[in-house]
Amino acid sequence: MSTTVTTSSLVADARYEVVPLKSVEAQLPHLPAGASVSVTCSPTKGLPATLDLTARLLDLGHSAIPHFSARLVHDRDEVRRLAAFCASHGVREMFLVAGDPPDPVGDYAGALAFLRDFLACDHGLQRIGVTAYPDGHAFIPPDVVRQALLAKQALLAEAGVAGFATTQMCFDIGKWRSWATTARAEGLALPLHAGVPGVIDRIKLLTMGLRLGVGASMRYVRKNGGILGRLLTQATYDPSQLVTPLGKLADELGIEGLHLFTFNNVQATAEWQRSTLAKLP
Repeated sequence: MSTTVTTSSLVADARYEVVPLKSVEAQLPHLPAGASVSVTCSPTKGLPATLDLTARLLDLGHSAIPHFSARLVHDRDEVRRLAAFCASHGVREMFLVAGDPPDPVGDYAGALAFLRDFLACDHGLQRIGVTAYPDGHAFIPPDVVRQALLAKQALLAEAGVAGFATTQMCFDIGKWRSWATTARAEGLALPLHAGVPGVIDRIKLLTMGLRLGVGASMRYVRKNGGILGRLLTQATYDPSQLVTPLGKLADELGIEGLHLFTFNNVQATAEWQRSTLAKLP
């Protein structure tokens, strides 16, 4: 694991997550030059919207990482088309999720089966990211989630493709550390990208947090005062409240990256990044 990751390097190299909705268009000019941008897969817009925005970001000179939602993929033919898109567009990284639809549209109920078929294709990717859940999954038992993460790691290793695991939002640093420590002891070797909200309105953050299944750590915020407790009194959330303590754990837990959930509030998040870097050593 790296011994050189610092809060400053995490902030400097932070990845922006955007959603392929109309609201994102006005925000694209605010992305830092050559930014690493993760493009989500909307259950309503589907994969075409993700691919379109990925291609646009690549044309703008950014490093675009499309999210592929397994439950929105019909069959192996579509898997091959997605792999061909990555290869033909020079996509270097992809991020895999099972997806939100309660029922799959095709052959893939989860991410593992999709990953197995995708890795058999000519995709041209350098790295593939998978999901991790320090705060637990809303519908899947913890043991199943842990086993699936290790199984994805094994598939990537067998295929000779580098991977990483991006975590959901988690506002309880103690729980985040405990989860990561346990995961490492159980054999998780993938580098971690810590999922942190960007600059966002407090009410929207609380609403989105509950919707995304991070209710346990939201309850932690409500019960505890101090820096995190200010979430409930400040109009806007400051990512530094999580980034600073996570930066101190980066070397210990193998955190190599920062994943900023912008909710398409790119401008304010980019301004936070610039001002934070100006203050850090």
